[in-house]
Amino acid sequence: MAGNYMTVEKMCETYVQTIPATRPETSTIDKMSAQIIVTLTFLFIASLLLLWNILRADIVALMLMLALGLSGILSPQETFSGFSRSAVIVMFSAFILAEGLRRAGITERLGAFIIRLFGVSEVGLIFGVMTASAMLSLFMNNIAAASLLFPSLSGMARRSKVSPSKLLIPLAFGTILGGMATLLTATNIIVSGLLRDANLAGFSLTDFAPIGLPLTLAGILFMVGWGRKLLPSQSPAERHESAAESGDLLNTYQISERLLRARVCAGGSLDGVALEESGLREQYNLNVIAIQRAKNTITLEAKTILKAEDVLLIMARPEDSLPEPLKEFLEVLPSGEWQHDYFATPHLKIFEAAIAPRSHLASQTLTEIRFGQKFNAKVLALWRHGRSIRTRLADLPLEFGDGLLLQGTEKSLNLLRTEPGLILLAESAPTTRMTLRGWFTALLMFLTLSLAVLFPDLIAEIMLSGAVLMVLIRTLSMDQAYRAVEWRSLFLVAGMLPVGVALTKSGASTLFAEVVLSSLGGAGHLALLAGFVLLTVALTQVINGAAAVTVIAPIAISVAQQVGMEPRSMAMAVALASSMAFMSPLGHAVNVMVMGAGGYTFKDYARVGVPLTILLVIILLIILPLLMPIG
Repeated sequence: MAGNYMTVEKMCETYVQTIPATRPETSTIDKMSAQIIVTLTFLFIASLLLLWNILRADIVALMLMLALGLSGILSPQETFSGFSRSAVIVMFSAFILAEGLRRAGITERLGAFIIRLFGVSEVGLIFGVMTASAMLSLFMNNIAAASLLFPSLSGMARRSKVSPSKLLIPLAFGTILGGMATLLTATNIIVSGLLRDANLAGFSLTDFAPIGLPLTLAGILFMVGWGRKLLPSQSPAERHESAAESGDLLNTYQISERLLRARVCAGGSLDGVALEESGLREQYNLNVIAIQRAKNTITLEAKTILKAEDVLLIMARPEDSLPEPLKEFLEVLPSGEWQHDYFATPHLKIFEAAIAPRSHLASQTLTEIRFGQKFNAKVLALWRHGRSIRTRLADLPLEFGDGLLLQGTEKSLNLLRTEPGLILLAESAPTTRMTLRGWFTALLMFLTLSLAVLFPDLIAEIMLSGAVLMVLIRTLSMDQAYRAVEWRSLFLVAGMLPVGVALTKSGASTLFAEVVLSSLGGAGHLALLAGFVLLTVALTQVINGAAAVTVIAPIAISVAQQVGMEPRSMAMAVALASSMAFMSPLGHAVNVMVMGAGGYTFKDYARVGVPLTILLVIILLIILPLLMPIG
């Protein structure tokens, strides 16, 4: 009886002792559930903003970072940890090193050499363009690599009589493919940082090469063989003719549809008035592009005085063409030969330029820039989103990727070549002569990359040291170094990196991992790998790849750890899948960059990108398990 009593007493004591321990556990579970809900809500809102392109990706990343911090899910240190990560330092340094190579003329020479080596036919030119762009993107930003080849590519296409529409998508795809073979790509850097967050070894500079290079080669061979046949044979925006053949260029921009000839009436309110004071542009939306006086075309400036019998060549919308108040001061004339001869004037050239990435000209108007006075060139029309805009240009904010139809002299071309915010099309950029400083720059880059390979744990310190030395040897100034950094990408990465911490800390990545395991856990390691690859590829087509891997990589790493897979192999697969942004122009900024110049539509990207993506996914799933253990 005593024994039974003691047993019950011990049972009661045990029960009482478990009560305090049970309540905190329940509280912790409730707290974790609330954090998961809040984290996923913020992610859902951010996804909608990115998917519908309501806000720029970098501002969405910063807003998401702040929301996670202010809600208490992340501590202040965790909230701003992205700005101190080695991944961000590596990106910052890579931008500066790449700009140093560009200013030394090394990347330009490399790209031009490869294009000259292979550019003898459509097949050879596509192979050369993709090889050059892939090689450049191994150590510089994809858009920067494409920008370097853009001008020389246009001239090469014209001389080879190959349509630019056959070359511009290969140019964009080549830069994306090359970025798969190096750590120096935003998505690869992010995934490497997320591995370190999970207390795992990150990737070194060359870890992506064994798998990325075969994928790059396969992509190039696909485009040379079958892919080129899927590209449009002629672009509606084919605007790469010389000045002597500028008629097609003018027809593409539909200039003649907006031209009007009018004579200044003697004694009228315009007789003796300076062009800038006439009010023709400000009040009546009429753009005077030329003045004929005594059968001679005179130099057009803002201070040019209009005189009786001057014949004005005006560009205007049909509804704006010579409003009633002006008809007593201007006499409309029938279309004459002069308005066509004017565009073929020997000392004047018709050429085209595009607004470059990170250009300070973007979001500014031609009036604010004082474009005509600064470059001594006239903007005749603007190409945006597949259509020509020919009137009311002065107060229209410029956008990245806009094509500008320009008229000017050789002096204008020389001035425009010095403007980093513009990419001149339809001509080969002058090759920079290699100097002693250029050779020192090349040696410095070689040493920097070699040391980064030998000491992967010090990659951030080594890359930043190389960037600082690039400034110290005066390859570029500190101001030029700051301008070389693509701050949008940097803030995007710094803002998204803490999201991985939030997913792990809140338990959301574990929750998703359990859902995935319950669905595919019994299918095997290769099926799990394929599932995450396909999910990443699909998400990358509609939102920025950096945002996609920030969400998917922590979940993939957690799943791999739970089922006994190699987390680094899973992370490698997700990183490479996030670079397969071929099916939509929205997947990567470099696709948007060439879309207008090539006259491409969404269907063009899908027609070429879908089979290319299928091929690369299959190759990835075959090669990766052979080169890296997955389980």
